[in-house]
Amino acid sequence: MGVLGAKAAMEAHDLEGTLQIFGEPAEKICGSKPVHAGKGYYDDLDAAVVYHPHTTNTVAWETHCGSYWSVVFTFECLEPEKWMDASLLAAPDRPHTVARCPGALDAVCLMYTNTKYTKEAMFPHTGTWTLNEYIMAGGQCTSDNLPPRFSQIQYAWRSPTLDIQERIYQVLERNALNAAQVTGCVVTPRWVTKTRVGLPNLALSGLTYRNLEMVGPPELNDRAREFARSIQENLGLSPASEPFTDDNLRLQTPQDYEAAQQRSLPPWQRNFTSDDYVDHTWHAPTARLHTSRPRLRVPEPGYTYPMWTLNAMGGLRECIDPGMFVAGKTIAATMTDLLTLPEELERAQAEFRERTGGGIGGDKWVAPLLPADFVPPVDLRWPEYIDTPRGREWWIPTPSP
Repeated sequence: MGVLGAKAAMEAHDLEGTLQIFGEPAEKICGSKPVHAGKGYYDDLDAAVVYHPHTTNTVAWETHCGSYWSVVFTFECLEPEKWMDASLLAAPDRPHTVARCPGALDAVCLMYTNTKYTKEAMFPHTGTWTLNEYIMAGGQCTSDNLPPRFSQIQYAWRSPTLDIQERIYQVLERNALNAAQVTGCVVTPRWVTKTRVGLPNLALSGLTYRNLEMVGPPELNDRAREFARSIQENLGLSPASEPFTDDNLRLQTPQDYEAAQQRSLPPWQRNFTSDDYVDHTWHAPTARLHTSRPRLRVPEPGYTYPMWTLNAMGGLRECIDPGMFVAGKTIAATMTDLLTLPEELERAQAEFRERTGGGIGGDKWVAPLLPADFVPPVDLRWPEYIDTPRGREWWIPTPSP
């Protein structure tokens, strides 16, 4: 929407320039931008404005998103017959009497439990770092004396620095090698993604916020409010005259937004949570714009609405469109400024050069963490939904050849 608005302005006023829009998939697992950064997609950008719906209407300032890494460990029991020396058995010709190799199911169980035990030892309890896991495949049906041959577990973790990310992976890798050795397996790591941390650009962020001020906050109409009040009523609450939060209805300056974030962070921490846009920030000055998607005002302190309420409002255009249109207008205005006010673009690029020690390749620049020849893991066996005579079910599909 923002790019279309800028394009219309360029055509109406004969403005010279190039617009690029990246409609990239797999945002939730940060699965595209780090890949494309490694392949050079962003190297020729002059500036970038990125957008994400949020709880308020603002532009990020100094504190940007941190790093997100994800890896899949595959355990395979390839030579179970080597687990026991057959010469030690009373009846070596009877395989049912042989102690079975632990195999891939035990490997993934050991990996899961050992990582739970060692999570406390990955990094001190400071800053905001998290580690989550998902067992993708836990072995297969087999005879009782044949070990499960295959299992997979995915780990995803986020933190404010690349040093913390690397430390967490070192522990995960040791645990995986240990689990494989104990269970007669081999283990293979497969990276899903590795993002850098976000690099701020106050010059471009300030310009973007000035345009957000010009556009103003989203205006929610009576239909949106009626819908919100019906949700409150269905939850047994008294419908509020103003059902939406104050943050939905006003602008918040980048400086106030920054202060609110820093109140819950250690003084040294400059990156928080994670998102894939951070890879843009190391190739061009980047601003991160937020506009609010509606949230319901709580009836009393401590009350928490069920998650379905947010999803329900997300399905009503009267709730969602206002924030999206504010974002589109703000992005269009900012891009038009960059095309018509060369001094604004130069200020942003000068700050980018300073923060990176000279721009792309500078002595403070961080290169993409995935190589140019990285192959996205689209072949991994993610569950898919299928229609069966019993109804709709999910299944783990056979990998494509």
